[in-house]
Amino acid sequence: MVQPLKKNTMPAEVEEFIRTCFEHDEDAPSKQKHTAKRIYDRLVEEMGFTGGESTIRHYVRKLRSKLAEAYVTLEFDPGEAMQVDWGEATVLMDGRKTTVHIFCARLCFSAMPFVISFPFERVEALLEGHIEAFKFYGGVPRHAIYDNMRTVVRDGWGKHVSSEQKDFVQLKAHYAFQSRFCNPGQANEKGLVENLVGWARQNMFVPVPQVSSFSELNELLRARCLKYQNHTIRGLSQSVGRSFEIERSMLTALPKRQMEPIRQVIAKANHFAVVRFERNRYSVPTAYTGCDVTVKASVFEISIWHRGIQIASHPRSYGDNTVSYQLEHYLSLLEKKPRAVWNAQPVRHAKLPEDFWDFAKKLADDYEVVKLLQLASQYGISSTLQAMDRARDRGSFSYEGVLEYLAAPEQAKPVEPPVNPIEIKQVDLRTYDTMLLGGESA
Repeated sequence: MVQPLKKNTMPAEVEEFIRTCFEHDEDAPSKQKHTAKRIYDRLVEEMGFTGGESTIRHYVRKLRSKLAEAYVTLEFDPGEAMQVDWGEATVLMDGRKTTVHIFCARLCFSAMPFVISFPFERVEALLEGHIEAFKFYGGVPRHAIYDNMRTVVRDGWGKHVSSEQKDFVQLKAHYAFQSRFCNPGQANEKGLVENLVGWARQNMFVPVPQVSSFSELNELLRARCLKYQNHTIRGLSQSVGRSFEIERSMLTALPKRQMEPIRQVIAKANHFAVVRFERNRYSVPTAYTGCDVTVKASVFEISIWHRGIQIASHPRSYGDNTVSYQLEHYLSLLEKKPRAVWNAQPVRHAKLPEDFWDFAKKLADDYEVVKLLQLASQYGISSTLQAMDRARDRGSFSYEGVLEYLAAPEQAKPVEPPVNPIEIKQVDLRTYDTMLLGGESA
């Protein structure tokens, strides 16, 4: 049991216990550190402390002020390291208020920034953010410094990281760099990029950007990163751009082949010729019904492969239980089942213009409607509508009538004469007649 407290004193064993708690906190996550209340409870439970909780609170506050941490200014060699972090910002995209996730990287010697936006912080975005940053810098630093983001760290934290995520390990191997991790709650260990996240929000996103797509937003962010080269950081003698020129020459060369920033899974095409990925579905040609396929998911695209051949590609959906159809995937099936054409989901999802359907309703049968859809797929809806207008003007409501105008430009194409025409002279056969009759030799 701890001895009773004397006035203005703290028993040595209590002070030692509190200091031990502080030491354990150095490697603990920021939300799992000792509070004064927790220290008091442990003193009571483990050491039989009989003093008041307010006494411990006062002493913990006093001891922490004495142990206030001092920081050392860090300095890096050119090409040595890059710091990476995520942030969030708000934009108006297609007129709607949208939260975007910004991948921020900064070279530690030159402080050259790179910022790119994504709809999320998943592993596909992490990979693409690194790849685009390396392309922007024209090379790869020897180290990259992170906090304990879950798309990077698999087990542990800070200096106790014991394993990393598989996709991140592949990224490191492909681009030949090493990783370092900050201790929990120690933002000062990657202060350059921590400052960049706040600076980007206050400078790149003020006023709030009004854009139509992520592509347009990222072009804007790239331009503002390039403009930052003209800035000279307080206390330094040369601009960021001048320092970047020095650092760029010390970066590791980019690999000859870029790594694919994708998440890859195996899936099966069901009886409706769609493949499920996450909460959404994507169509494939009906010939692959029942087949195992490979889904490659990047941030903005879903590509589907079978035995090394790409069989479909769709814009990636972030909805819930949505279906992305491509009409051409179902045309061969509709040829066999033409009566389904009016109610088939892939046809309705294609959202063809009313002019198309007004013409289609006048065709002789459903099979001709399917053939008309094939023309739209082959020649494009715009050219098909023009051919339909010409056929309508002539009073020809048939698939052949539309095809005639679509194929006409090729059939009517004039045959150009050869560049150097060859003159062929007619042979005089009278000489041969003389030879046959026994006359003079030719």
